[in-house]
Amino acid sequence: MSDHHHHHDHHQELGFEEKLQSLFSHWIDHNNSHKDSYLSWAHKASHEGLDQIKDLLEEVAAMSDQVTQKLEQALDLLKK
Repeated sequence: MSDHHHHHDHHQELGFEEKLQSLFSHWIDHNNSHKDSYLSWAHKASHEGLDQIKDLLEEVAAMSDQVTQKLEQALDLLKK
């Protein structure tokens, strides 16, 4: 009788493209969360009469949209 045991890890690491897909999805969600926060604070700044701050935060939110669009384009390319 043998006490020899085999333990094989059948979990394969993700390939590079799969890792990128996962990262892009995470970054898109994370970026959208930040955008929502910027817009929320822009609204609050407006109520406090801080119109220039509101405008800047709205610009940052728009820039975040542009970043998200680029990440989505990259994700789409990987899925082809």
